[in-house]
Amino acid sequence: MTDKITTHQAEEDARNEEILIYLNGRIVPKAEAVVSVYDSGFMLGDGVWEGLRLYDGCWAFLDDHLDRLFEAAKAIDLDIGLDRDGVKNALLETQQANGMTTDAHARLMVTRGVKTRPFQHPALSRQGPTVTIIMEHSQPSIPRPIRLATVPHIRGLPMTQDPKLNSHSKLNCILACIAAEKAGADEALMLDVHGFVNTTNACNFFIVRKGEVWTSTGDYCMNGITRQKVIDVCKSDGIPVFERNYSLVDTYGADEAFLTGTFGAQTPVGEIDGRQIGSGEMGPMTKRIRALYKALIEKECA
Repeated sequence: MTDKITTHQAEEDARNEEILIYLNGRIVPKAEAVVSVYDSGFMLGDGVWEGLRLYDGCWAFLDDHLDRLFEAAKAIDLDIGLDRDGVKNALLETQQANGMTTDAHARLMVTRGVKTRPFQHPALSRQGPTVTIIMEHSQPSIPRPIRLATVPHIRGLPMTQDPKLNSHSKLNCILACIAAEKAGADEALMLDVHGFVNTTNACNFFIVRKGEVWTSTGDYCMNGITRQKVIDVCKSDGIPVFERNYSLVDTYGADEAFLTGTFGAQTPVGEIDGRQIGSGEMGPMTKRIRALYKALIEKECA
């Protein structure tokens, strides 16, 4: 299998070579958007981040993303240095500077900042946080359903590193992705500590069985905003939806499977561990949920 794709694959856009980036209160050209090698994020993965998507001039579910950002910062005892309006203004300022109106993706990152010495203790970060917003023209371009492979890397217990935390420390997920690629897949399907199907290395995961939509309990996965919106639109449209434990056996026998995330919204899964899922193409329930999700964004941004 050589036609590898990723869940964040986008169309090439030459405009992204000229983007302007927000860095600690300044808007700078891409080539000048650099941080110190002493930065906590570079050195230790010490920080939190959010991904946001621009639809027709509207940052979808912005308040939900800000809620999650500030909750994560509080959880790791990180002062962002800006209040909610300050973060929102920085996002809008970056959007305006780049002249973006739709089909854009923003990665908003906050680290504990530059350290005085290259060691772990957070007290060595004394210069305040590093706040960065990378904003790119971005149109998803995923030519076929995603192929998944189950990997030995799991989503662990919250007393190690809580999987709900959207932190810069992603090595476990990166190793999972590498293992999946070595197995000839596009992305990794990760289990939880009990062996139940949980999530992928980059997205939340759903299956459809006999008209019902299933996803994990949420105990060991990122509390995805798109994940929650899918659950919400299913409930409001009368689609049976369950957050529950289920196994690979349940998954292999699913009629459909799809991934959720801010970038790709709902991405169909065609194969898991060499087994075709349903028809191998996007199924009718996934299409229905996609339409409901699109309508929800239009309502949100009206």
